[in-house]
Amino acid sequence: MDWLFFFEISLAGLGTGGLYALTGLAFVLIYKATRVVNLAIGELLMLGAYLFFGFAAGLALPYWMAVLLTLLSAAVVGGAVERLLIRPMLGESPISVFMLTIGLGSVLIGVVELIWGPNPQRLPEFLPTTPLFLGEAYLSSKIAAAFAAAALMVVAFVLVFRFWRGGVALRATASDQAAAYSMGINVPRVFSLAWVVACVIAAAAGMLVGAIGGIAPTMGVFGLSVLVVVIVGGLDSVFGALVAGLLIGLLEALAGAYLGGEYKLLATFSLLVVVLMLRPYGLFGTHEIERL
Repeated sequence: MDWLFFFEISLAGLGTGGLYALTGLAFVLIYKATRVVNLAIGELLMLGAYLFFGFAAGLALPYWMAVLLTLLSAAVVGGAVERLLIRPMLGESPISVFMLTIGLGSVLIGVVELIWGPNPQRLPEFLPTTPLFLGEAYLSSKIAAAFAAAALMVVAFVLVFRFWRGGVALRATASDQAAAYSMGINVPRVFSLAWVVACVIAAAAGMLVGAIGGIAPTMGVFGLSVLVVVIVGGLDSVFGALVAGLLIGLLEALAGAYLGGEYKLLATFSLLVVVLMLRPYGLFGTHEIERL
C-alpha cells in the first residue's frame, strides 16, 4: 500500500470535510432554532458564491470588500427569507415548510441564471496557489486555506454560541420555546437571528467551495452531501455536524481514490443507511421519546 498517497488523499478529504462541516453548521443552526429542515441550504451557498463573483469580478472591488459585501448581502437575504417566507408558515405542517424551502432553492437558481447565466464561471484567485507540502505529502494550498478558514469560522461560531447573549437565547429557544417565551426571550427575533447567521455561514462556505471547484448554478447539489452530513451527525447536533462533515469528506475522498469517482455517493449513502438503521436520530442527535 502506498501510504504517502493514502495520506495525501486523507488530507484532501479532511479539507473537503471541513467545508461540509461548515455548511452543516448552517443547516443545524436553522433546525435547532426553528425546527425547519432547510433544503435550500445548497442554493444559499451557491448564491453566496455568485454574490462574491459579482462584487469581485463584475464590479472589480477589492477582495476584502467583496467578501464583506457578500456576507452583508447574505445576512439581508437570510433576514428577508425568514421574515417573508418562513415566519408566516410557523404553525403549519412541517411538510409545508419543507416544500417551501425546496421552492426557495428553485427560485434562487432561477435568479442566478437570469443575472449571471447558466454557464459555469471561475472565481478570481483570492486563495493562495503556492504548492504546500506536509513532509513529503502534497496538499492543495486552496484546500488547506479553505479548511483553515472554515475551522476559524467554526471555532468563532462555537464561542459565540456558547458565551454571547444571542447564542444563549438561541440555545434556550432550541431547548424549549415556551420556556424561552416565559423568560422574556424574543423568540421571533431569535428565529431571524438563526436565519441571518446561517445564511452568512452558507455564503462564506460558498465562496470557499467556489474558489476550489468553480461556480455554477448547479453547485447547490453540494447541499445534498451536506444533508447526509447532518442526518448522520444528528439534525440538532452542532458537534455531530462537525464530526460527520469530516468523516464523510474523508470517506468520499478514499472511495473516489480507491474505487472510482462513481462510488463516492454510493459510499456516502451506504454510511447513511447504516447509521439510520443503528441510530435513527443520528450519531449525536437528540433521542426524543414519545408516548403513544
